Amino acid sequence: MEFFDKLGKKASEAYKVTADKTGKLAKETKLKFRIGELRNQINDVYEEIGKKVYEKHVREEDICIKKDLEEQCTKIDVLSDEIDSLLKECLDLKDKKQCQQCYKEIDKDVKFCPNCGAKQTDEPAKEVEVLQKLQNIEVEEDKETEKEIVENHLEEEIKEKQNEKQEDKEKDNDEEEKTDLEKTVEIESNVQLEDDDDDND
Repeated sequence: MEFFDKLGKKASEAYKVTADKTGKLAKETKLKFRIGELRNQINDVYEEIGKKVYEKHVREEDICIKKDLEEQCTKIDVLSDEIDSLLKECLDLKDKKQCQQCYKEIDKDVKFCPNCGAKQTDEPAKEVEVLQKLQNIEVEEDKETEKEIVENHLEEEIKEKQNEKQEDKEKDNDEEEKTDLEKTVEIESNVQLEDDDDDND
């Protein structure tokens, strides 16, 4: 009977591991698909910038990046930061991170990159920086709504990330408590079994 219990337990564990890997793979595929979409959006903005520059060239006008292209450049910043965030999620699924110096994939818990030796520090949230930058930009009246949409999107993304971090913390705490409880139950069961053995002797 004990043999079948162990066999069932191993089969259950194997199923959990396989399901976990499949879930991670599906999530990674979804993230990569979204990254592809965002890269296409960036290419569209590049095209928009090129069109504006060429129109100015045809009219023989000077182009001012601050005045004429600030909005498009900020859009690219926002999209690029979202891509970085999604790439980070992909790395998290593999328990990896990117070296801040050479950008190689490295283990999450290392303090120094094994490839270039650079010290790894906690990075500030890029979304917050981009949002601050965006709020300081003055845009034309007809573009104000577009700016508000981007700002709202960023604010939602920042809140979402904060909620995810909080959920991860709570999940880790729950798992620690669960593990402690399982250990306690196991110890108590072992003590009970030893007592029963002593009584039988």
